[in-house]
Amino acid sequence: MNLFSVISFAVIVGCVWIYAFKRSRAVDTSGSEGFFMGGRSLTALPIAGTIIMTNLSTEQIVGQNGQSYKAGMEVMAWEVTAAIAIVALALIFLPKYFKYGINTVSDFLEIRYDTVTKRIISILFMITYMVSFLPVVLYSGALVFNKIFHIDQLLGVRPIVSIILVAGFIGITGILYLLIGGLSLSANSDTIYGAGLLICGLLIPILGLTKLGSGSFIGGLDYVVDHTPWLLNSVGSIDSKIVPWPTLITGMLFNNLFFWCTNQMIVQKALSGKNLAEAQKGAFLVGGFKVFGALFLVFPGIVARNIFGDKLLNNPDNAYPFLVTEVLPHVLFGVFAAVIFGAILSSFAGALNATSTLFSLDFYKPVFNKKATDRQVTRAGKTVTIIVGIISIAVAPLISFAPAGLYQFVQEFNGLYNMPLLVIILFAFYSKRATALSAKVTIAMHVVLYALSKVFLKDVHFLYVLSILFFLDVLVMYLISHWRPDGIFELRSFDTKVDIKPWGKALFVGTFLVLLVIATYLAFSPLGFAALK
Repeated sequence: MNLFSVISFAVIVGCVWIYAFKRSRAVDTSGSEGFFMGGRSLTALPIAGTIIMTNLSTEQIVGQNGQSYKAGMEVMAWEVTAAIAIVALALIFLPKYFKYGINTVSDFLEIRYDTVTKRIISILFMITYMVSFLPVVLYSGALVFNKIFHIDQLLGVRPIVSIILVAGFIGITGILYLLIGGLSLSANSDTIYGAGLLICGLLIPILGLTKLGSGSFIGGLDYVVDHTPWLLNSVGSIDSKIVPWPTLITGMLFNNLFFWCTNQMIVQKALSGKNLAEAQKGAFLVGGFKVFGALFLVFPGIVARNIFGDKLLNNPDNAYPFLVTEVLPHVLFGVFAAVIFGAILSSFAGALNATSTLFSLDFYKPVFNKKATDRQVTRAGKTVTIIVGIISIAVAPLISFAPAGLYQFVQEFNGLYNMPLLVIILFAFYSKRATALSAKVTIAMHVVLYALSKVFLKDVHFLYVLSILFFLDVLVMYLISHWRPDGIFELRSFDTKVDIKPWGKALFVGTFLVLLVIATYLAFSPLGFAALK
């Protein structure tokens, strides 16, 4: 990065902050609703922006393009199939969540089951965010940022020093974002960064294809189809290490339903909508983004394979950084750096906000200070934001010294509780006889079996494991509920907080998105581009 890039980076980050700050001032963040939930004032665009940017991280951008460099469009399953789960979020889950007027997913579990079930899930959420997400997103983000923009060379320091500095800068910025403007400020900045990521993200493969086609974009597409048609196949083999095709309608689907429909880090953003219709619109925007996201989260890896050949196979994670350096004009480096910075910042701030929300609303007031005022709860949330944020910044560099297998382990950490959480929420929706005991037994059994699978089924893809465990969880939940019945659940009073009239076009748009997913898979299959020569 040269001086111009540094200046343009600083100007963009500063302008985004000013814009987001001014937009967030309309929300009173002195109370818990304003600080944690954005005053329930968000419209479709900021809802979509903050969900997208909380989900996306540089580790995804680099990691998935690295995988596609080797395996091709098969990797797009992690992006494209998410749209189906997001349709379920909009049409099934959000109407029920909004009807109950909840702030957290665990609130819903308390209403339907009991307080113990709620706190078990809250603790698992917080442990996951603090152990397997916050430090990792800071470290991996700083690592990638340094790899693309060579901060160590710019400052004349060792790579680990630059990684510590970048992680610290992003972490402190994320803490300040939340302290100053809460969820509202973060969501409004995410909207800008999300638009920038879409534009800059698509620009990389466009420039790459133009280079391959000697100045012609269409020529570049022809080059990819002619030279690497097998990489355009999205259907993985049954023993694939990426996404085996049978898991697309089992383990992958279940995992997506957990992440997009029951994960506090994601759902909280949708619950901050001014009404159900805006939340549904925001969710559908996210769904459309996930389908087209494959074009810059997966396809650039294939472009890199055609530009660099096989020389990066030993370290495919270099594919995206090398491609950016190769095709992006230097005048845009500062802009791209700001967008990448925003992606890391948003993921960190999103998980940090979810962690402080869970602690403050599920533990501080009901357990530690039952007489706490609304302002005291908010102050507790801000204190937790600072403490957890600083711990994450301190722990992030230590990930570089972890054993090689640890990083992969933390990526699959959600498997400890994702399937039982999805199952007990589905039973809460559709069974009046499901009991709190069955929920606890299901969680406990799943944790034990999943842990054992990591020991005895190391060579079995974890999506196959989740496929089996989902149905086992359903069976256990059903049997325990009928073995030890506890009456029929009937809730007659709802604490609905905003207008819950659904968006009139929700079903039409949801159907369109599902068809778009199917069409995308047909396009990148032996029936589509992969068959062309």
